[in-house]
Amino acid sequence: MIFMDQMRREVSLPSVPKRIVSLVPSQTELLHDLGLDEEVVGITKFCVHPEVWYKEKIRIGGTKDFKVEEIRKLQPDLIIANKEENDKERLEILMAEFPVWVSDVKTYEDALGMIRGLGLVLDRIDEAEELVSKIARLKPEINRPLKKCTYLIWKKPYMTIGGDTFISNMLECAGFENVFKSSNRYPQVTLEQLRQTETEYILLSSEPYPFATQHLEELETKTRKKVLLVDGEAFSWYGSRILESWEYFTNLEVLIGGEN
Repeated sequence: MIFMDQMRREVSLPSVPKRIVSLVPSQTELLHDLGLDEEVVGITKFCVHPEVWYKEKIRIGGTKDFKVEEIRKLQPDLIIANKEENDKERLEILMAEFPVWVSDVKTYEDALGMIRGLGLVLDRIDEAEELVSKIARLKPEINRPLKKCTYLIWKKPYMTIGGDTFISNMLECAGFENVFKSSNRYPQVTLEQLRQTETEYILLSSEPYPFATQHLEELETKTRKKVLLVDGEAFSWYGSRILESWEYFTNLEVLIGGEN
């Protein structure tokens, strides 16, 4: 059987995979929710959902520094990876030895396509389609103009997100407009830039940098902007986590509405 991944690569599989290694935290959670408990044999140290898998499954390193030799020992018949999250050179080594299905998720629609694609590859078509339908049905409606925001993912230096990222697209789903949407990837920003932009809200993500209350207070003082701590998983995890994102965005909308 030949399948096409989101990089437009052909992935050849002789049968439905029975030994899967996942190198992507949000896709690991998706595999669990598709009912692939026995099939998944390896995950990364950042695959914290579900907790039972984090405790019981073999961990093969991080998303960038995954251990090729440890993966070889597991003899997977499918490796699930992501263009942005995983190291390209190490992936290419694995591609020479094992089938590797690579996702490329920059929008909410890409995420739905990824779910359908993995459902097809893993013979979970009905389960994947049911999940996609539920995500689409429960997507929150924002009935107000978008609030201009800057979403920070790092400190020293401060880094934000460009318009070509999944996070930027999810911001729109949550009722925000990314002030830096004309930029690509993850540009650095200064406090002076933050002061001078039309930003109404600075959103401090819980990951990858662990922003906390002291950072919120510091930025409010230095920029004179409204600053909120937000759940990074809600904005950056694609897959079944999106269902929880919708609930989180709805609660965030109530909070934003209460400030106006």
